Amino acid sequence: MVIKAAFVLSCPASTCLPSNSSGHLKSPWSRRKRKHILSFQQWMTFFTPEGKLRDGGAKLLKKVRNGGIDLSIRAEVWPFLLGVYDLTSSKEERDVIRTRKREEYENLRRISRRLRIHNKEDFNLHGTEEISNGDGGSPTDGMDSFSSEDVVSARESLSSEDRFPFNEDSELTAETKVNGYASSKRTTDSNMASDSESLDSNSFEDPEVSQTFNFIEIEEENANDIPLKEDSSPYNVEVQSKPRISEDFVMWQRIIRLDAIRANEEWINYSLVQARVTSAKARRSAEIVGLKDYEHLDPCRILHASRLVAILEAYALYDPDIGYCQGMSDLLSPIISVIREDHMAFWCFVGFMKKARHNFRLDEVGIRRQLNVVSKIIKYKDSHLYRHLEKLQAEDCFFVYRMVLVLFRRELTFEQTLCLWEVIWADQAAIRAGIGKSAWSRIRPQAPPTEDLLLYAIAASVLQRRKKIIEKYSSMDEILRECNAMAGQLDVWKLLDSAHDLVVTLQDKIETSL
Repeated sequence: MVIKAAFVLSCPASTCLPSNSSGHLKSPWSRRKRKHILSFQQWMTFFTPEGKLRDGGAKLLKKVRNGGIDLSIRAEVWPFLLGVYDLTSSKEERDVIRTRKREEYENLRRISRRLRIHNKEDFNLHGTEEISNGDGGSPTDGMDSFSSEDVVSARESLSSEDRFPFNEDSELTAETKVNGYASSKRTTDSNMASDSESLDSNSFEDPEVSQTFNFIEIEEENANDIPLKEDSSPYNVEVQSKPRISEDFVMWQRIIRLDAIRANEEWINYSLVQARVTSAKARRSAEIVGLKDYEHLDPCRILHASRLVAILEAYALYDPDIGYCQGMSDLLSPIISVIREDHMAFWCFVGFMKKARHNFRLDEVGIRRQLNVVSKIIKYKDSHLYRHLEKLQAEDCFFVYRMVLVLFRRELTFEQTLCLWEVIWADQAAIRAGIGKSAWSRIRPQAPPTEDLLLYAIAASVLQRRKKIIEKYSSMDEILRECNAMAGQLDVWKLLDSAHDLVVTLQDKIETSL
């Protein structure tokens, strides 16, 4: 039986954060404000004349870890945190990477377009029947919470053996994942110059808004330039052959469009450029990606949904072992709200998913491992609470399943989510760069970087409610309701302080026990 991620994946639109008279966002922190936010001025001082980060990026990562990143420079900093750019790269090297990454993304979009046209007769975009997730499992049921019965069925599914072992260190590349990708690239390289010229000369009313359409225009102009031949199908997988990729892709396209339409509008205050899009341009973007049933949406939400479709389809081709599963749109939405260029947003999402992809595997090995870590943190930190959970048969911590799956996206406000993710990404970037414990010794708390900061934060959120759980709750359902009730009630900086304290005291013990 496949785990059923029964939680809200399409919550109703929430109220946007207010702005003050100067147009800046008010602080979302209820008790503690950022004290060490990375500003634009500081960001500029981190670079050498050659455009390289000083100290191999260590100072940058410390700064992000202490207080997050100013909204105005997030789009510049995130590619470093998510591995699109190496921390030691020069400006010249990054320019080359940007060009190459853009070409690779555009080729994936062309392949996606060809697949959609090829399968059009079998692809009903208006289908409302039950849909399975990207790996063939059960979809979410759209409920706001999940019950103990769902948890029991989830537990049962975890008893199966691992079926899809995955090497974390292996690199997923578009060229090795999709057969025909390289030939498609050669075919389209001759058109790349004209594509770029078309891109630069877009006639949108707002030149900033036009950047958001950086591929949508190109896609429409070139989609029919490359004929789809049966003997050169672009979707036969070279690595781990998957003959059903075309059929799977049709299913992924359908789910992606449904989820994109349901995306909420929290992001609007963080992407005022996209919010200014005209109705005509938004509808054109929807038509190009085949979006349907969007008439009830404002133009900015139509554009946002169209971008979700374009990038998620490209990712489904890039990583066909995962494809698309409900919940992935929740992870992408904040990224495209910050990064206006689709190809850069795509590669940032790829960097994000190198770890998060384990949450969407059919065998649920990634989820099981993370829940086990949360359980051990609670056990070693608070034996009394852990014994109470054992009495309720809740020691496996399935009540935090939603937090793990979409990385606190439902429990935090939009801005808090961005900040938490940035701190998590900074830890992961430090580990990739080989920055060890000594480099962090001068910051408070003196917690070394960890791949599992999210899990320490989740455990901290449970430990903060230990008294209520022990004294008032006598069933799994009650704990589930308490976890769902955390939404909007958490202070992200206090949570991170608690998580770092747990890392300092327990990390070595946790790693030894796994």
